[in-house]
Amino acid sequence: MFLPLTAKCNKHFSPYGSFAFYYIYPIFICSQVHLLGRLHHRNLVNLVGYCAEKGQHMLIYVYMSKGSLASHLYDEKYEPLSWDFRIYIALDVARGLEYLHDGAVPPVIHRDIKSSNILLDQSMRARVADFGLSREEMVSKHASNIRGTFGYLDPEYISTRAFTKKSDVYSFGVLLFELIAGRNPQQGLMEYVELAAMNTEGKVGWEEIVDSRLDGKFDMQELNDMAALAYKCINRVPKKRPSMRDIVQVLSRIPKMRHSRKHHRQSLSSIANDIAIDVDQPDSHTPVSEHKREESMDSTADTFEV
Repeated sequence: MFLPLTAKCNKHFSPYGSFAFYYIYPIFICSQVHLLGRLHHRNLVNLVGYCAEKGQHMLIYVYMSKGSLASHLYDEKYEPLSWDFRIYIALDVARGLEYLHDGAVPPVIHRDIKSSNILLDQSMRARVADFGLSREEMVSKHASNIRGTFGYLDPEYISTRAFTKKSDVYSFGVLLFELIAGRNPQQGLMEYVELAAMNTEGKVGWEEIVDSRLDGKFDMQELNDMAALAYKCINRVPKKRPSMRDIVQVLSRIPKMRHSRKHHRQSLSSIANDIAIDVDQPDSHTPVSEHKREESMDSTADTFEV
């Protein structure tokens, strides 16, 4: 079976669709192969192979046909992402980062979480990409130069030059707010968030920052839960930020609670229908149709647990 691939190598950008080429230094590719060769998870853009021959240095990845999260948030050629998609994308990214922090041995810190580094596959499952700045946790946490993307950088990292797992958590919090608001840090996202937080106390009332392209089609409780979590992630004190494992647990509960509420409403409706039938037709019996749960964006959403 043919597997579409994306490659990074020392050639110019390719016009051939499935391959994107960028210059990679030989030393860099060796460090990337060493790091990426042991990372395998459904929410990471996994390395398929590499080539170093006759001056050609290439990294080969599975091709992500739906492009980046950033393009779906900001490119007008795409329809606005629904609220459901945004929740599942957030959960996918959280699971990928949880694997890097708690599943990889030794743990890996990504250091450049942002919407353009989140890629979507054919089924719209999100995967964390671009490990160019990633480091194993055991490597010195101190850096002479600040590396990363403005607006997503942990303030503690900027002031101390030390990056930790909680630096990734901060960037993830910014990404959550980006999913909620449909704007990025370069568009004043965090100033927008801080103004809203003055009125919400970080808990409820976040509807004023919601992406207008959602046209009001979102669940208020889910919004407040997601925004409250994001606000904890961007706490100025790293120790007060949740771990990625805690974040996955919180985000996992959002669709579960939605299904529970939907089932409860369906049950109440079924009971009301039964009562009406009993009153109108006391001698007849009409079976109640079985409730079928709506499919999420991915029919395997309930099997995402790692």
